Amino acid sequence: MNPEATSDTYDLVGVGLGPFNLGLAALTQPLVDSGELSAAFFDQRPGFIWHEGMMLPWATIQVPFMADLATLADPTSEYTFLNYLKQHGRIHRHYIRESFYPLRSEYSDYCAWVSSRLSTTQWDTLVTSAHRDSDGTWVVSLRDTTESTGDAPVVRRIRARHIVSGVGTVPHVPAALAEATGADGVFHSSDFLHHLDEIRASSSVTVVGSGQSAAEIYRALMEHAAESNRRLDWFTRSPRFFPMEYTKLTLEMTSPEYTNYFHGLGVDARDRINRTQRNLHKGISSELINDIYDTLDRLSIRRSFHSTLRTGVSAAWTPGAEPTDGTTGRHRLRLTHDESGVSGVHATDTVILATGYRPPRLPEFLRPVADHIRRDEHGRMAVGLGFDIDDAGTLFVQNAEEHTHALSAPDLGMGPWRNSVILSRILGREVYPVERGVAYQSFGGEGL
Repeated sequence: MNPEATSDTYDLVGVGLGPFNLGLAALTQPLVDSGELSAAFFDQRPGFIWHEGMMLPWATIQVPFMADLATLADPTSEYTFLNYLKQHGRIHRHYIRESFYPLRSEYSDYCAWVSSRLSTTQWDTLVTSAHRDSDGTWVVSLRDTTESTGDAPVVRRIRARHIVSGVGTVPHVPAALAEATGADGVFHSSDFLHHLDEIRASSSVTVVGSGQSAAEIYRALMEHAAESNRRLDWFTRSPRFFPMEYTKLTLEMTSPEYTNYFHGLGVDARDRINRTQRNLHKGISSELINDIYDTLDRLSIRRSFHSTLRTGVSAAWTPGAEPTDGTTGRHRLRLTHDESGVSGVHATDTVILATGYRPPRLPEFLRPVADHIRRDEHGRMAVGLGFDIDDAGTLFVQNAEEHTHALSAPDLGMGPWRNSVILSRILGREVYPVERGVAYQSFGGEGL
């Protein structure tokens, strides 16, 4: 194929097939079937799997099953989680189980099942770049990750009237620990299960982080560490082990009303508010916190579990420093207690950085058109209320707008609402009714 050739033109091209763009593909499929819209969605991976490195057999997602790809936009859709259960003969078992929270592995399988039923998803396809043509359409370059011609990758080009970027987030490591990345025995939590045998064989393990991933990893290693007489420590910069806030009035902060209010604030105000709200969606499930405590109590009976849990501690990579707490291991972390100012050096054989994820400052494929994208004073994408990032309203993003849309950005349950908004912007009509009056409470100072 001529690498300069441009073939098909689509009304909508989705880049990345995580849960949010996969949900968009599911809501788009009926429109594709009816001929109202043409669409294609691409992902460089061979297929859908969600958080493969953290697919612990007992781990659940932190939102109810109604926060699936389609239900909150269209409960009659064939792509709902309940229909997945029905088609797999599991709906009565799920009813008997009486749990709103699917296993993470089950949710991943559900998403893969949805993908297999869609005509618009294309895996093993990397979107390398996009640029705007003179007629206003986007020229999107694609590369099949399974094929090449000699040393040159096979490239094809398509056209798109609208692009929705759903490339997801990437592992984040704080600057004080950045030099640790790539060292033997240092892993980000996203790779935990890929290195589980090596981690379990380590003489000592230190988990750094405060959220659900840190808690799950600590819990997964507890019994093995106790039985094999190995150290397992957990340090976090957070002032306490925050539970995820899941009370009903707080959940209204993921509503369209709160999102609209938050978006209307100034940049500095939004950033300040976001810093105070992290535990609302980055905390630990209360069930897991209680399970960890109960396990600590049970293991303490034998007095064979060597573990330190400490909050309010900042960690920095300090190679070669002399340990001050009696620990041993090939790696050194300087720990500073933020409230007292006391610091010391901790030694450990393995470090697991459960330090979270961040969206890329700009998706790689959009770098050639960086000048077309709105930015705020900090250089971040200035995402419009309708999730657009260009003045023409042809580029949209998913889960890259926490700084402009607050808690709704990473929330799985708000994915169908966001996709309904994006589709209404593309088509000029509401295909799926967009709820506007969700919250009982009022936000902001209007009417005072």
